[in-house]
Amino acid sequence: MDSRPLTYAVGDIHGCAALLDALLVRIADHAGDRPHRLVFLGDYIDRGPDSAGVLRTLSRLNWAEPGRVTCLMGNHERMLLDALQTRSAAAHWMSNGGEATLDSFGARDLSGIPRDTLDWIEALPTLHGDGAHWYVHAGFQPGAAVPDPDDHNRLWIRDPFLTGDHDFGRHVVHGHTPQRTGRPEARRFRTNLDTAAVYGGALTAGVFSEAQGPALDFLQVRAG
Repeated sequence: MDSRPLTYAVGDIHGCAALLDALLVRIADHAGDRPHRLVFLGDYIDRGPDSAGVLRTLSRLNWAEPGRVTCLMGNHERMLLDALQTRSAAAHWMSNGGEATLDSFGARDLSGIPRDTLDWIEALPTLHGDGAHWYVHAGFQPGAAVPDPDDHNRLWIRDPFLTGDHDFGRHVVHGHTPQRTGRPEARRFRTNLDTAAVYGGALTAGVFSEAQGPALDFLQVRAG
């Protein structure tokens, strides 16, 4: 049996805690005794029914095994943090699914989200890499230094990252742009794992080895 480690990268969850729980079971079954790590690509909160549950599950995994579990920041986590600073940022977050996040905590406003949860979110990195991949929420600016050092691009970019085929030296594994087909977008130099779970699509994990770029396999769970 091949004993080289695998990496399971998970696309945008957006409060779909039940799907996350189901996907973690699928991942464990698929990995068996093979060493593996987990990389979550951000956007854990907003829009879906149980952002609090998603954050609870991921933070516990991350705290228990920080060397094996990487949780990246997404633009929705960034919006929540920005909402703590200004009224306009808070309004922007609320209009992009923040109300569902507050509801999941039983909170009327941001003061109802536990401080340790906010501290965990604030410490999330925006990039993870291995020998063959960059893992990032949104992507990179073509033509920038590799990997793109700009956190705003890493969290928010769509075009021109999504147009054309840009070689960043390693295969880029990302989310951020929902694929309403419910299927991952597998390109030569990048793979998009946001398969629109919160819109009735699937929650997807891409299975990657450290020796090659494109995914070896995809695991998916759907509601119902």
